[in-house]
Amino acid sequence: MRLKSLLLFLGIPVFAVIAANVCAQTLRFGLAEDPDVLDPTLARTFVGRVVFAALCDKLFDIDDKLNIVPQLATGYEWSADSKALTIKLRPGVTFHDGEKFDAAAAKFNIERHKTMAGSNRRGELAPVASVDVVDPMTVRLNLSAPFAPLLAQLADRAGMMVSPKAAQEAGDKFGVKPICSGPFRFVERIAQDRIVLERYPNYWNKADIYLEKVIYLPIVDATVRLANLKSGQLDFIERMAPSDVAALKSDSRFKVSKITEIGYQGITINVGKSDLAQKNPLGKDAKVREAFELALDRDGIVQVVTEGEAAVGNQWVAPDNTYYAKNMPIPKRDVAKAKALLAEAGVPNPTFTLMTPTTSDTQKIAQVVQAMVKDAGFDVKIQSTEFSTSLDMADKGQYEAYVLAWSGRADPDGNIFSFAACKQPLNYSGFCKQEVDDLLTKSRTTLDPAERRKTYEQIAAILLKDRPDIYLFHRHWLWAYTTKLTGLRTIPDGLVRVQGLKLN
Repeated sequence: MRLKSLLLFLGIPVFAVIAANVCAQTLRFGLAEDPDVLDPTLARTFVGRVVFAALCDKLFDIDDKLNIVPQLATGYEWSADSKALTIKLRPGVTFHDGEKFDAAAAKFNIERHKTMAGSNRRGELAPVASVDVVDPMTVRLNLSAPFAPLLAQLADRAGMMVSPKAAQEAGDKFGVKPICSGPFRFVERIAQDRIVLERYPNYWNKADIYLEKVIYLPIVDATVRLANLKSGQLDFIERMAPSDVAALKSDSRFKVSKITEIGYQGITINVGKSDLAQKNPLGKDAKVREAFELALDRDGIVQVVTEGEAAVGNQWVAPDNTYYAKNMPIPKRDVAKAKALLAEAGVPNPTFTLMTPTTSDTQKIAQVVQAMVKDAGFDVKIQSTEFSTSLDMADKGQYEAYVLAWSGRADPDGNIFSFAACKQPLNYSGFCKQEVDDLLTKSRTTLDPAERRKTYEQIAAILLKDRPDIYLFHRHWLWAYTTKLTGLRTIPDGLVRVQGLKLN
């Protein structure tokens, strides 16, 4: 008896079984924000990288120990002078439009990252002087100088490969309908509502893909995200509220996973991005910024904001990172000294506006900071702004101080260069100092880890005195999901790999 006839014989509606089957194959994923443009060259949000993990494969990836592992590449080799990287590419890979992935496509993508107007990958690939097609499945990146972070850059958006044909046809509108080579292909996007991806049947590693569809649903409020998970409307949520961890752990329907991020949470200060820097004592005077930091109790912030689900820090990497500069330890709160510094600066009661995205965790940071620094005489006004809009305002210098989270990169260069080097795409503070630029360049061209550590100590001594960014803590990535989901891997970059995920 055929399935349809059998179902009717048993009195079970056919549509109900079909709907249940489709639902079982669909992962409904709750995001903490709505991503910006889905173009790897132009994108800059962490939440966009979460979506890219399913949509766009990279030349390399990282594992749970932050080791670089091949993805669209199968292997690589450095030249003797470390100024050329030859990459062997994976055969049999196609883009979602059926176009073939090869060395010519890889060359196109690296050059697009470097030259496209508005590219946020330009700084990440700055030392790449040219790209050669060695043979159909081998590409060589020629560097102007040795570049220690290159493999780590190629394990992120700078290594994402898009269809050259689609990218050329769409131009700067490519992100509206992205075509990559990942396990899932783009179906639709409704801003602030959903992003729908479906399984790409010709994916090179399709044996490791069990889901048929992934629907990403941006829900800014952590409480609402959790409520949707509990009600069965979602299967997975990222960045759950720390205050909900204990209760959810006792619910047998769900699991909680966590890992300390490789990024940081902090406050960026406009010290030179626009005229607002000189109109505001916080941006104009490093002494006022020192007073601001001394009015902060990082341990208290972590307890109130994350319920202890974070590691206190004062640098772009956590204190347990091999590249943490031990010459600049975490300062303790000293309100008396903060007041004295403000008196010296002639502004005993400075006022400034702290811009924050509308997400619940950044809102809490702003509120706790506002209350703490008031003790030293600061009057802080909070400006809540939609996430993508806040990034645009930061980029244009339309802010005084900004609560900003950075998701982090496997190599420390990815946490500091684009933020502190002059005129880099993510330098929202407008900080620019030739000495720091020279040291950052040295840290990139020195392959020896011990020498790099010494250089980062020099960089820290300058940046943590000038304070264009005040680093607060390194949070735990907190994920909650139905027990029906298996195959999840926790990787410190906070991105969810769809390979191996299965809904039982």
